[in-house]
Amino acid sequence: MRMMTMAAGTAAAAVAAAMAMTAAAQTKAPQQVVKPPVAQAWIDVATFSGFGMPAAGGSANPMAMAGSLFGGGAGEQKNSFARTGEGGSAGTWVDVALFTSRNPGLMEAQQTVPQGMQLQALKLITQKPDPKGRITPEEGVVEQPHERPKGKLYLYWGCSETVRAGQPLVLDMATATPDAMAKFFTARRATQRGAHNMPERPHWPNEQDARMVPANASLVGEHAFSGQGVPENFRFTLGAQQDIMPPVDLRQTPAAGGATLLEWTALPTARGYFAAAMGAPAGRTGSDVELAFWSSSEAADTGTGLVEFQTNPAVDRWLKEKVLLEPSVTRCAVPAGIFGEGGGAFLRMIAYGSELNLAHPPRPTDPKIPWEPEWALKVRVKSVANAMLGMDMAAMQRGTAAPSRPADAPPSAEAKKEPTSSMDEIKKEGVNVLRGIFGR
Repeated sequence: MRMMTMAAGTAAAAVAAAMAMTAAAQTKAPQQVVKPPVAQAWIDVATFSGFGMPAAGGSANPMAMAGSLFGGGAGEQKNSFARTGEGGSAGTWVDVALFTSRNPGLMEAQQTVPQGMQLQALKLITQKPDPKGRITPEEGVVEQPHERPKGKLYLYWGCSETVRAGQPLVLDMATATPDAMAKFFTARRATQRGAHNMPERPHWPNEQDARMVPANASLVGEHAFSGQGVPENFRFTLGAQQDIMPPVDLRQTPAAGGATLLEWTALPTARGYFAAAMGAPAGRTGSDVELAFWSSSEAADTGTGLVEFQTNPAVDRWLKEKVLLEPSVTRCAVPAGIFGEGGGAFLRMIAYGSELNLAHPPRPTDPKIPWEPEWALKVRVKSVANAMLGMDMAAMQRGTAAPSRPADAPPSAEAKKEPTSSMDEIKKEGVNVLRGIFGR
């Protein structure tokens, strides 16, 4: 009898639990109706330093030729859209784009800016498509036979004067499986779409307004967008967190045993830092393409996706995972013995600013009230330094290179050898390897 009573009690409890779950499902809070904003604007702000084009009014830089590997290039200094992309020329660049659903064919708009920007107002225009530039189906891309790349890739990571145990991770291109390639090319990335050029997006800079961002310009203060179909209340204020970041003051000095010590001055609005290098490996032999990668991350990562704008949640998560360096960190050592002295290595470092996402009116806390924003805004900020590993940034800007070892130290056996590859060869090999890996 007692066992029957216990069984009945258990069954009753199960029924009660099921009824409670059913009732909870029936009383689940309604999902809020969210509509896209009537107007959307994007503002990308980037500061670049190191090789590439000199800042406005500067002299030609002999290191400019190396900048093309990361998107920079030599030529006359001028302002144009999309210069905030990865590897832009040295200087300050701002890209602005706008869209309004009330006038999808908007051809012209205006952004009033605070006095500190020294430009009064920006004229945004839509670029007209060039009929001559269109590709017909008959002129499409012809698929070329794919040849498996040869050579080896080496991956190192972490700030240390010596190579850590268990490194490098080696990828033999001739025999690597898809899983091995995926493991080697672990590349964190949370870059969202920012300012972009499309037929329905008036943007700045452009052919009609290609003014350079003045020296000491500031975005702090009140901004406003106007144009046919743009909400009249599209006004917002940017604070210091979204202002133009200073250049990364990257300094390189030789450390014990041949390591390279990277040091920089902490930037007041930096959310975190990350550094990565790519170049010919030390002791390279043979004719096959070989490349070495290094990053400041405590976890294996080539860094190919991190030297770009990233979202705030992603930066915060990667800081906890020690993929990125904390804002208080101002030094990091590149281990000795990774890159050959004759081959050189390209070094990139990024200071992440804080992304800003605004919408008006704000999202209602009551889920029963639909959210129908009139406008939304995304602002992204970063500061990136490009350099050759072992060369002091200030010396590069003067057209000279600081020694990668103490002046009184005798030249190493590696240094006495004739350089194994020129910068052009490394650049060509690096591009070819990456194209072969990704089938481009």
